[in-house]
Amino acid sequence: MTNSEIFELMDRFEKSGILTMRVCVGGDELELSRAGSAPAMAAVSIPVSPAASAPKAQEEPVIRAPLVGTFYAASAPDHPPLVKQGDRVSKGQTVCLIEAMKMMSEVTAPCDCVIEEVLVQNGDLLGFDAPIFRYREA
Repeated sequence: MTNSEIFELMDRFEKSGILTMRVCVGGDELELSRAGSAPAMAAVSIPVSPAASAPKAQEEPVIRAPLVGTFYAASAPDHPPLVKQGDRVSKGQTVCLIEAMKMMSEVTAPCDCVIEEVLVQNGDLLGFDAPIFRYREA
């Protein structure tokens, strides 16, 4: 987890009525608690592994789901996929659609890139921040 993700969780926890919260993501673990009604932050335990401390530049670049919903590779069932493995796309180009609560949201390419791999199937349910495409910058 990044520092900004941790601070976001802490902020949401502080504003909620929850007394304790524990989040485990990969090898990272975050535990927040408050005593009674006093909003005191408690133990934050994040084990650091060599992989977790590696610079972000070494991580494989992926396009992630900006929301929870159903993945659609094409704009309509009878249309071809918006992108497929090996396609070169431009920054801002729509690469897929995610449907949430009967609303379609476009997911766009973060940079000029080549789609290396499609990581999900048409119709798959995606969680927030789920990897959708692996790419390399062009």
